[in-house]
Amino acid sequence: MSEPVKTPADFWFDPLCPWAWLTSRWMLEVEKVRPVQVRWHVMSLAVLNENKLDELPAQYAENMRPGGKAWGPVRVVIAAQQLHGDEVVGKLYTALGTRFHNAGEGVTREAIAAALADAGLPADLIDYADKDTYDAELRASHKEGIDLVGQEVGTPVIAVPGPDGDQIAFFGPVVTPAPKGEQAAKLWDGTLMVASIPGFFEIKRTRTQPPTFD
Repeated sequence: MSEPVKTPADFWFDPLCPWAWLTSRWMLEVEKVRPVQVRWHVMSLAVLNENKLDELPAQYAENMRPGGKAWGPVRVVIAAQQLHGDEVVGKLYTALGTRFHNAGEGVTREAIAAALADAGLPADLIDYADKDTYDAELRASHKEGIDLVGQEVGTPVIAVPGPDGDQIAFFGPVVTPAPKGEQAAKLWDGTLMVASIPGFFEIKRTRTQPPTFD
């Protein structure tokens, strides 16, 4: 019996975001229970917010400014992609997110360097955290995701093929903790259903729990 054809699910993330991290772990569960294959892409909260820093809380805005914490991780991931191929993006994201969020190490240079080792990537990629060498490619990757879903969203963005051949894109879902097993499957099926309805834009309720990592 042949394997079912897998649906590509393009996933845009910023390693800084704990909510995107939880959604990404849910997507790994979805791969186990549905014929889906995730393709990982970088987007940047720093790029997303660069023209509205004055509207953000002070510490968050500081992270988004040039030289702030938000720039290093995405620059390292995009450099790894450019130099070592698309296949390393998901592996490096998992290594970064595990250290940043699950292990509570925070977004530090030491955590990024350790994540590179965890992912089996060259240590000198850490140097790109402070370089704009691949900023054009970073911005292009970011723009690809945002152009699909619109400006008034954050990370993650997910896009899947629609019935007419165009991509259906949406922000989220925002979850905590990341659903597993049948719950992961049900959330995926429901998300695809509502996202496929013409004219559907948003469901939202107030978050009452912080990000929960396991």
